[in-house]
Amino acid sequence: MIYQNTLAFATQLDEQDPLKNFRSKFLAPKHNGKDVIYLCGNSLGLQPITAQAEVDKILKNWQERAIEGFFTGDEPWLDFHKRLTDTLSKILGANRDEITIMNSLTVNLHLLMVSFYKPSRNRFKIMMEGGAFPSDQYAIASQARFHGYDPKDAIIELFPREGEFTLRTEDIIRKINEHADDLALVLFSGVNYYTGQLFDMPAITKAAHGAGAFAGFDLAHAAGNVPVKLHEWGVDFATWCSYKYINSGPGGISGAFVHEKHFDNKELSRFEGWWGFREDKRFLMPSVFEGEKGAAAWQLSTSPAILLALHKASLDIFEEAGGIAPLRAKSELLTGYLEFLINEINEKHGDELFKIITPKNGTERGCQLSIVCKQNGKAIFDRLTENGVVGDWREPNVIRLSPVPLYNSFKQVFEAGRLLATSI
Repeated sequence: MIYQNTLAFATQLDEQDPLKNFRSKFLAPKHNGKDVIYLCGNSLGLQPITAQAEVDKILKNWQERAIEGFFTGDEPWLDFHKRLTDTLSKILGANRDEITIMNSLTVNLHLLMVSFYKPSRNRFKIMMEGGAFPSDQYAIASQARFHGYDPKDAIIELFPREGEFTLRTEDIIRKINEHADDLALVLFSGVNYYTGQLFDMPAITKAAHGAGAFAGFDLAHAAGNVPVKLHEWGVDFATWCSYKYINSGPGGISGAFVHEKHFDNKELSRFEGWWGFREDKRFLMPSVFEGEKGAAAWQLSTSPAILLALHKASLDIFEEAGGIAPLRAKSELLTGYLEFLINEINEKHGDELFKIITPKNGTERGCQLSIVCKQNGKAIFDRLTENGVVGDWREPNVIRLSPVPLYNSFKQVFEAGRLLATSI
C-alpha cells in the first residue's frame, strides 16, 4: 500500500473497507458532541451496541424463571458457556473441547500453572520475557515461592539486546536451548503489552518442547487481535482476557486452552470443582470427581451468566465479520497508515521526535504502536486527550495507540495523525 497524508485518501480507504459498517455496532464515548477517536482497545474495547439487550435477556429470564433459568427458556444458563466456544475456537485456532470460558486471566494463569509447572530437583526454572505485564510477573514469582524456590533462582527473564526495544526470536530460542537441562516451563505473552511485539509462538513452543519443557502463553493482547493457531502449534496451555480486543466489558470473563494431548494425562495435577464435573452426572452429586471432557474439566465454579451475555454480544460481531482473517487484513493496513503518518512527522522535522518501538514488520505486531516521545511526552498525550483522541500513557515517555479494525476508521487515524503533528 502506498499511503498518502490526505483526508481524501483516508476517506477513499474507508469507502473501500469491507468492514466499514461494523463501527456502527459499537458505542463510543463523546467529546464535544462527537464520538471520540478511540485508540485504546489494547486496554479496554468499546461496548457492543447489543450488550445491554443481551444482559437484559439474562435479567428477564432470572425474573420470570428464577432457578429454572438454568434449564429452560431459549438460552438456558447451564450450557451458556459451551455455546460460545465455537466462535472462540476459531479466533484462537483450537478445537472446541480445548477451549473453556471461566474466571479471570490471572486466576486462570495460576490454575494452569498448577498443571503445567511441575518443578523437580533438576528441572524447576521458568523462562519469560522481561518486562511482561506485572500481574504475570507476580503470578509466576508466587508460584515459584509456593514450590519452595526463590524467584531469583527459578525465573529466567529475557531482555532485548542493548540499544534495542524488542526481543529477537533467535535470542529466545538460543536461551531456551542453553537451559535444556533445568527448564520446566516457558511462559510468554503472545503480544507484549508495552512494546506491542508479537512473539513467534510456534518457534518458542517448538524450542520449549525440544528442551523438555512445557510452553504456555498469556494471550491478553493477542486474542482477537492477531491470528493464533494454538492447536496446530502444539501449545500446551494458554489463557486470555476478553475485555481488550474481544470487547466483552471491564473485567470481562477469561478463558483457557488446554491442548487435547493432555486430556488423558494422569500425571498432571489439577484443582477441581463442581462445574468441571461431567455434566451428564453433575446433579447426581458424587463425592469423587470425574472430569468433563477436555478443557472444561479445569472449570471450578458456576459460569456467570451476565458476563457470558456481554461476551456473546461481542463474539456475535466477530462471527458476523467472518472471523480473524478479514480483521487482520484491515488491521495491517490501518496500523500501517498510522505508522506512515508518524514517520511523516519525523521526516518533516528532520528528527525522530516519535520513535516507534513496536516492530516495523507487520507480521511481528498487532494493532498497537508504542511511541517513545523525545520530549514533552505527557503534554503531547494530554493535548491528544483534550482533542478527543483516547490513547494510553505509559511512564516514562510512551504513548500507546491501537487502531482496532472493528471500530476504527482510516479517517480517524488520519485525524489522530494530524493532531499528533500539531501537538509538537
